[in-house]
Amino acid sequence: MNHETNSNKPLGIKRRLFLGHSAATVGAMAAAPLLARAQSGTAAKRLGVGFIGCGGRSAAHMQMVRQLRDEMGMPVELTACCDAYRPRMEHRKNQFGIKRAHPNHQVLLEDPEVDIVCVSTPDHQHATQALAAVKAGKHVYCEKPITHWSQFAATRDLADAVAASKVAFVCGTQAMSDPAWRKMKELVKAGVIGKPIQAEAGFFRVGDWGERGMGVDDPNAVPGPDLDWDAFLAPDREKVEFSVDRYFRWRLFEEYAGGPVTDLYPHSLAPVVDILDLGFPTKVAGMGSISRYPFELRSVPDTFHLLAEYPDGFTLSFIGTQGNDFQTTAKRGAVHRTPVIRGWDGTLYVDSDNRHIVCLATGGSPRQPAIERFPIEGSENNTMLWKNLVECALEGRTDTWSDMDLAFRTQTVLQMAMQGHYSGKTIGFDADGREMIV
Repeated sequence: MNHETNSNKPLGIKRRLFLGHSAATVGAMAAAPLLARAQSGTAAKRLGVGFIGCGGRSAAHMQMVRQLRDEMGMPVELTACCDAYRPRMEHRKNQFGIKRAHPNHQVLLEDPEVDIVCVSTPDHQHATQALAAVKAGKHVYCEKPITHWSQFAATRDLADAVAASKVAFVCGTQAMSDPAWRKMKELVKAGVIGKPIQAEAGFFRVGDWGERGMGVDDPNAVPGPDLDWDAFLAPDREKVEFSVDRYFRWRLFEEYAGGPVTDLYPHSLAPVVDILDLGFPTKVAGMGSISRYPFELRSVPDTFHLLAEYPDGFTLSFIGTQGNDFQTTAKRGAVHRTPVIRGWDGTLYVDSDNRHIVCLATGGSPRQPAIERFPIEGSENNTMLWKNLVECALEGRTDTWSDMDLAFRTQTVLQMAMQGHYSGKTIGFDADGREMIV
């Protein structure tokens, strides 16, 4: 059994990984080929979905796509899949009746019947695979985080590539399917709180099942025809010795994941960035620790806080931990702790009944009424995020609920916070050059 030990953990990951990436990490955007068949106008058009990665999260996406087809009558098919671990790939192919399995994502992207690609792989692989899909003219559903915390340049390259393309792109932050946040955005635009000055958000839960609790498919697995270890490390991770822990429980390791900061915080942060139409922060401070789960292999924090300052004096605070689940505000969907948005004239928050957004007038504000409630129509539904992507692909639109531009602005805050955590510095941002200042 090839398990990880402390003695073979690589050193120096933080600064080397973060600063070592550039546009060369994912390559320049090639001339985009014709978009997939969804835009051909054929009446009987059916969109083929290809799944890169066949783990537990991908299985959930396979189920959602099947639901779109079988229960909602949408013109989609589960066409292809690939995974660096062959037994898992074959299992999902048979489980969901997927037409064919490919040896890797490069071959899958050459499949002419694949129109939409779902990327559900370890964080460090997202950028390369999503960019390759965009270059191939495929529409994309990419799991959050959009990239690894160390890959800021790759995040920027992917954002530029999507902006230059005509593909529909969704970052899989399922909280963005919740109409509550679109309603809150409407209220901010309507001026009900006056000039926004501060927002607070967070994420609180108990448990490390998302890291140490990840299942090991085969404790005796070794690299070979059924397990491509080099593909797992691609495109830019240090070539370390194989262990089943690194491969199957990759969220424990900072080389491949960021703990709750990039796994959980996007659920709560992306809605706030969208509600307020925030651009890039001027500076971010982040600090974290392993406060409850000091498992010997864990190198990602379980508790983390950040403070971001934006132009015009707006500030965003985000605190969270995996060691306590008291929320302080209403708990809703994947967001868990719902945000509080403060302005000169009022404050927006979700009522404890979880069916209304409340606007509370600021002390001394002339706003009337002093308390106003706005109904929330509907709730978070990840399948609806998929439906939104498919509809955009069919109609030739790119205005998805959780687009790449939002993912870029959200992930940049988290990447700056993680770099601040590891460097012990407040990280600045050059908006003109779109570069971090360490």
